[in-house]
Amino acid sequence: MRVLVTRPQNEASKWVDALVDAGYDAQALPLIGVLPAPDPSALVAAWQRLNTFDAVMFVSGNAVDHFFALKPATAPEFNAHNATKIRAFVTGPGSFSALKRARVESDCIDMPDREAGQFDSESLWQVVAHRVQPGYRVLIVRGAGIAGAVGGHAAVPTEGVGRDWFADQVRSAGGVVEFVVSYQRCPPPLLAHEREMACQAGMDGSVWLFSSSEAIGNLVAACPEQNWSQAKAVVTHGRIAQAAREAGFSVVCESRPTLAALMASIESLG
Repeated sequence: MRVLVTRPQNEASKWVDALVDAGYDAQALPLIGVLPAPDPSALVAAWQRLNTFDAVMFVSGNAVDHFFALKPATAPEFNAHNATKIRAFVTGPGSFSALKRARVESDCIDMPDREAGQFDSESLWQVVAHRVQPGYRVLIVRGAGIAGAVGGHAAVPTEGVGRDWFADQVRSAGGVVEFVVSYQRCPPPLLAHEREMACQAGMDGSVWLFSSSEAIGNLVAACPEQNWSQAKAVVTHGRIAQAAREAGFSVVCESRPTLAALMASIESLG
């Protein structure tokens, strides 16, 4: 059984290697491209004002990597022993690992329990809600989508795009939210052989691994004539499952985004 991993290239290769080591025929077919921040000066300015925030919420590992890539030498540190104790909020282990690579101390990081049923904003809020009091200031670091293939020049929203559920909870608790864009997402141009592989995988029993609804949208846009009614998908959230079904996938299995859970789900579709 072939497994197609659709995460951005740098993340897809890690999942592919792990699945191959476990005995799967896994291949990367990245359906989301990642570009640097459209306005680096906004990121530098956010770093310079970091001490004015109580916490920074990172929506993904890419948000972490690109935010810290532009960290000024004199920027404040996420350090539990500093006079200003800035928290880092993340929704799951991937972003946690990215923070550790950036030398953020574990004592400064809040995330859902590793045994949580789901890694998302709702689970994170259960962990940090007690911290958010009136006046609590949160900087949300996220990406912005741009239309067209890599290299396009479409306008990028300055505050980024994404679910505002977490920001809404902070505001409802009396907190203050600001946004900054640390990276851009775009649909990567599929080469002819990649498009052929995608269409074949829609009919031959391959299992698609999706961790983003955006990846599903990009796949459908890249293969507009393809019928996905015979396609199988393993997805990491209910919202992604809904997107897969709306795209026409007839077999959709939800899974926790851990390697063991994903492999069990893949096996269930064999």
